[in-house]
Amino acid sequence: MKRLVVALSILGGGLVLLVLNHESGSTFGLANENFESVVSLTAIAVMIGSGIVASRRQFGESVRQMAVWLLILLALVSAYLYRQDLQNYGERLAAGLLPGRASVITDSEGGQEVVLHKMLNGHFEADVEVNGASLDMLVDTGASSVVLTFDDARRAGIDTSALSFTLPVMTANGQAMAAPVDLADIAIGPIARKGIRAVVTREGQLDQSLLGMSFLSTLDFLQMQTDELRLRD
Repeated sequence: MKRLVVALSILGGGLVLLVLNHESGSTFGLANENFESVVSLTAIAVMIGSGIVASRRQFGESVRQMAVWLLILLALVSAYLYRQDLQNYGERLAAGLLPGRASVITDSEGGQEVVLHKMLNGHFEADVEVNGASLDMLVDTGASSVVLTFDDARRAGIDTSALSFTLPVMTANGQAMAAPVDLADIAIGPIARKGIRAVVTREGQLDQSLLGMSFLSTLDFLQMQTDELRLRD
């Protein structure tokens, strides 16, 4: 019990110092991130050391305790060193379990890539932020521009009463009339753009909004594989 109190006291004291030195970015000459690691490892070392000293049991029991703590320490250090890989794995796993959810993968150079998994219907879909509204959109490389349904345009804060439906467009349901608009903001994951050209179809003429080439053509990289689509800013 005393070991736990000491370890928690070390962690608590370190947390207070990190909070107080948050703006300066360093504590006792160490970067706050490095100081955080030192505090954590110190607390673990105190737990291990005090456990060995306080043990009145046989030598074999002490060795087993030390081995357990060393394994715990190794697991914590490994988790810290490979935290980025673990985060990427978690993102990929979540995307695989929930098709349509965009996962963000960060490479060793800090570059970010959005990965989409194919839906059961054979298409790629994603939640796209348009003017702050989250819209379920179909990724369509065959569409020349972003196409919004009438309802989605209204959700995105577009004044649909002022639209002029003078532009003929082809949809899965045949030809439809659409109104040209400029989207103030559009983003999928960390990939964001401003002032993207789009069109809004008349009410009831389109079942789902399309993420077309007026957005996709601004990307540095787009790769479609058998069951996943990769987008890079």
